[in-house]
Amino acid sequence: MTHWFHRNPLKATAPVTFNYYGVAAGPAASKICSDLRSSRARLLELFTDLSCNPEMMKNASDSYFSLLQGFINSLDESTQESKLRYIQNFKWTDTLQGQVPSAQQDAVFELISMGFNVALWYTKYASRLAGKENITEDEAKEVHRSLKIAAGIFKHLKESHIPKLITPAEKGRDLEARLLEAYVVQCQAEAQEVTIARAIELKHAPGLIAALAYETANFYQKADHTLSSLEPAYSAKWRKYLHLKMCFYAAYAYCYHGQTLLASDKCGEAIRSLQEAEKFYAKAEALCKEYGETKGPGPTVKPSGHLFFRKLGNLVKNTLEKCQRENGFIYFQKIPTEAPQLELKANYGLVEPVPFEFPPTSAHWTPDTLAAFDLTKRPKDDSTKPKPEEVKPVKEPDIKPQKDTGCSIS
Repeated sequence: MTHWFHRNPLKATAPVTFNYYGVAAGPAASKICSDLRSSRARLLELFTDLSCNPEMMKNASDSYFSLLQGFINSLDESTQESKLRYIQNFKWTDTLQGQVPSAQQDAVFELISMGFNVALWYTKYASRLAGKENITEDEAKEVHRSLKIAAGIFKHLKESHIPKLITPAEKGRDLEARLLEAYVVQCQAEAQEVTIARAIELKHAPGLIAALAYETANFYQKADHTLSSLEPAYSAKWRKYLHLKMCFYAAYAYCYHGQTLLASDKCGEAIRSLQEAEKFYAKAEALCKEYGETKGPGPTVKPSGHLFFRKLGNLVKNTLEKCQRENGFIYFQKIPTEAPQLELKANYGLVEPVPFEFPPTSAHWTPDTLAAFDLTKRPKDDSTKPKPEEVKPVKEPDIKPQKDTGCSIS
């Protein structure tokens, strides 16, 4: 399934030195600043390192976040914030908004923005792994888990940390609730795609596959609707992807629902369900073309070229022809004018985000270390107003498509 999932670009950030001359006095404070600088740089490097795996990412992100917590939380675990929360200005670009960054003098903004990039990394890792030739069962499970972890991070940021920002995110920026919700739902939908591929391969009951496909189509529709009030200039491409996936899985749902109806001797209704599948599949094909022609952030993927996509077209065609033959020889049932209402509920295989929490404050933060930061020594002309200059984009590795095996899990 190489290039099957649409991915927006990673967020880019301006370098942060954590040099507080005169403010950070003594070796313990200097060591904290040095560790923050090196752990941040290391984490940023890993985002584009193809050899990075989830264990490496977790270790590196925990290392940085545990140190950063000392800039956010008080050491006595009270509700009071750290005196260092507003000492540093951080700049981050947004996935949909080009290279002019958002900036806030707030360590919570840094925590959320870096956490957002960690979640994006998990989605990109899942996409790369899903693109391997002859993906194994363990690798498919890792794709599934990585997408659930990403969903959990996005959800945690939205619910627990965005409300703590002093300056709310502007419309269309990554830290706005609508965008975070769209990312959560897309991750859930993509994880369910792995479940569906597995269920098809193991020849599970058509009713279960239809229900999972229906729920997945609804997820994609929900994500698309979440983005509907954003400017088309930067959201149109992403929305085309979400819409085409919605149509694709609606076609799957009607196709397998048709098989269930045929097995219950409801051949006329089965034909109507398959006709609806045919309609949604044709719509998905048309949307693939429109998606490819739409400009916007992120590399263009080519779902319609995939064996997994083409297999469904053949399945719909063959199943419909079979139903029509059976109806002509055996059932002689009238074909309804209205498509069947899909009110399918999957009892198994539904995806929930993996709960996420940031690590606790590093043990290197002690009352003495914190006391060594003297904010009265800050330069008088220290300005909190960010300069609007561009931040250099992240150079992401180009992943070349491998031989397509139709997402078969061996």
